[in-house]
This record gives sequence, structure tokens and C-alpha cells, in this order.
Amino acid sequence: MFPTPDDIRRYILEGLACEHLEVEGDGQHFSAVIVSSEFEGKRAVVRHQRVYQALGDRMRAEIHALSMKTLTPAEWRQLG
Repeated sequence: MFPTPDDIRRYILEGLACEHLEVEGDGQHFSAVIVSSEFEGKRAVVRHQRVYQALGDRMRAEIHALSMKTLTPAEWRQLG
């Protein structure tokens, strides 16, 4: 059984405090917009590593691909 976007959303929220989170996908390939204050002062690669940490082994076992935009709350407000 493939995970749903709601599953991925729940997995991320279990391991990372988010101010905003959107997840779309087809069961194997997902895209996410993740807004967290934990990203303050961190480069994109470190932000992505933090999301992978939240997903844990699911990234290897269940999720084939995840493309993500990782933003701080201030960056998110600027886009709005």
C-alpha cells in the first residue's frame, strides 16, 4: 500500500513543528511546502535533512521521491 499525501503530512508533523504544511502526490512521488521556524538561519540542504530526519526510515521504505520547498515563516509571508 502506498502512502497518501495525508500520511506524509502526518509523518512530517509528528517529527517537525510546522506553521504551514502542504503535501501533494500520487503515492510514490510527492511535493511539499514546509514552513517551520526551525529553518531559521539554516541553508536549504540542512532544512531538507531536517525533514528527512522527521520522516525517518519511511523515506527509504515508503516514499520514492519528495520534492520540497522549505521556508521560514518570514519567507512564507513574503510569498503571500
